[in-house]
Amino acid sequence: MKPIRLGMVGGGSGAFIGAIHRIAARMDGRFDLVAGALSSDPDRATTSAAELGIRSYSSFAAMAEAEPLREDGIEAVAIVTPNHMHAAPAVAFLNAGIHVICDKPLTATSQQAREIAKAAEASSARFFLTHNYSALPMVREARARVAEGSLGQVRLVQAEYLQGWLADNVRSKQADWRTDPAQAGAGALGDIGTHAWQLAEFVTGQTPSYVSADLSSMVPGRPIDDDARVALRYASGAKGGIWASQVAVGQENGLSLRVFGDEAALEWRLSDSERLIFSPKNGPAQILTRAHDRSASFRTPPGHPEGYLEGFANLYLDIASIIRGDLSAADRVPGLSAGLSGMAFITAAKSSSERDGAWTEVSP
Repeated sequence: MKPIRLGMVGGGSGAFIGAIHRIAARMDGRFDLVAGALSSDPDRATTSAAELGIRSYSSFAAMAEAEPLREDGIEAVAIVTPNHMHAAPAVAFLNAGIHVICDKPLTATSQQAREIAKAAEASSARFFLTHNYSALPMVREARARVAEGSLGQVRLVQAEYLQGWLADNVRSKQADWRTDPAQAGAGALGDIGTHAWQLAEFVTGQTPSYVSADLSSMVPGRPIDDDARVALRYASGAKGGIWASQVAVGQENGLSLRVFGDEAALEWRLSDSERLIFSPKNGPAQILTRAHDRSASFRTPPGHPEGYLEGFANLYLDIASIIRGDLSAADRVPGLSAGLSGMAFITAAKSSSERDGAWTEVSP
């Protein structure tokens, strides 16, 4: 299959997530990065593009205008900018008929989310959101087990994402924009809470109807939440909870999910991502590994660890197949609906917290 010509917005020299996307996109040979507007600083954009050997643009608008006119123009674009800069390029490229692969969360505000949704509805191009953890093999296996009824009726859902890197007033490129309300939109709630929300939604196939939230800024003077505790109510009668914190000292990247049904339970942790614990009600717990993963979302034999990069690569592999017309993996790749769900979660949780945890409906 001919590689898909890929462009990139953001991700210039020294950018963490841009490099991750570039590695993931080329891991299976399904994408070829050919152009980019890699920085809002023209000199840095030019230098970064030269280092990668790709066409350089001074702005995403210039790239969205020029590339469709080229015979060798890009077919898809990866947007790897801070949250508040997702909407404008996403809309521009969707309007140009170019597929969009956007880093999560969808945007910084509900208004920006609506702008993307409107553009996506009118476009012939597709929109994808890179919630990479849902592409890990044992998460996909967990989803399959819930869907086939192995847990019975889901009763309890608990997702946590704990970090400690913002326990103090850290100053760095990554910390500065993540703790700026204008750029991030939401703090721990948006940065990692949306991962926990999407993971629970992806595995259970259910979206909570109501939330009760307590958002805190633990570090003095921080203008944005760094700890979020959210209770969940589902229309099915299930109950759940999300705890997302970036001030949990000693925690590095503690993402976990537990789902309890009336017949069995599942437990998965990112720190041991290749093991899924399945606990039937009337039998011993079973430790499942990649050898049991029916989605075959891996590149090395079981026992040869894969992880963070491969999750992104699984998404890019599935996205390439979808763009080329194979829709068999479409239901497991996060898209606009996942992004809008995450934004609805953020909006409802903020509203609830402002009203002392009042139960608040999650409205798309």
